[in-house]
Amino acid sequence: MQLMEKGEGKNQTAMKEFILLGFGDLPELQTLLFLIFLVIYIATMAGNILIVALVVADQNLHTPMFFFLGNLSCLEICYTSTILPRLLASLLIGNRTISVPGCIAQFYFFGSLVTTECYLLTVMSYDRYLAICKPLYYGTLMNGRLCLQLAAGSWISGFLICTIVTCVMSQLIFCSRNEIDHFFCDFTSLIQLSCSDTSQITPLIYIFSFLDAVSPFLLTLASYICIIATILGIPSTTGRQKTFSTCSSHLIVVALFYGTIMIVYMLPKSGTLRALNKVFSVCYTVLTPLANLLIYSLRNREVNEALRNAVRRAVTLTKNPD
Repeated sequence: MQLMEKGEGKNQTAMKEFILLGFGDLPELQTLLFLIFLVIYIATMAGNILIVALVVADQNLHTPMFFFLGNLSCLEICYTSTILPRLLASLLIGNRTISVPGCIAQFYFFGSLVTTECYLLTVMSYDRYLAICKPLYYGTLMNGRLCLQLAAGSWISGFLICTIVTCVMSQLIFCSRNEIDHFFCDFTSLIQLSCSDTSQITPLIYIFSFLDAVSPFLLTLASYICIIATILGIPSTTGRQKTFSTCSSHLIVVALFYGTIMIVYMLPKSGTLRALNKVFSVCYTVLTPLANLLIYSLRNREVNEALRNAVRRAVTLTKNPD
């Protein structure tokens, strides 16, 4: 373990690096886990890049819903890349050390992107609320300018809030223990390892957690309560099914994302839940981006049609290069 000199006026010796234990307690599964995570990473990256390309290239997808879906795919590309490359390297070569600045940087980008996703999912639920509950005003209210403002606001808010939290956490001193029983750096692990007084920092972090996770979740929940109430009021069974199908994919994504986050961060870390913490963390950091891709692409008729058109154009260009 590398150490740096004692800070002025400090009794503790601060460390320069952490050890991410990750899945080191499963040595016989390192190769298998590496292959599984590698396939997931390649599929997630390739699929989301394809979604972005389709949304940009296909005129039929130039609608508010697919504009936000393109933003979500961009976010998932960045989100997955903050976690999986580092995890893959540790599984492949066994190097689990990460510098303190590197750990805080990973927390910053991961936290910013998670926060952005919370806001973006809320924006997407608002879009579905307007489309289903206010269809006559949808075209007027959800115009191009508002779409840009909502998307930009989601990204800016996510990074701004996490910048404040990261600035506070960068003041922490870490000494004595340097092992993080996780495969990435999150704020819970960093606070537990700090030998600084966190009595004033912890409430601040929970206040920001309410702003960047709980509040968006409540707004999303309110949107879907209104949506479901509107759907139940449709007299035709066929009409109810058709309307619900337009928002069911987003509802599944929201349930997966918030469900696993709540299990990881809000339930007591004891007994079985403590042992399963890494499993649930894998769900929302690794599997949810892949699930988002599969749910939106396989269940969405417009995306499938755009993909078929793109394949047909590619085949035509291959056969007739001139």
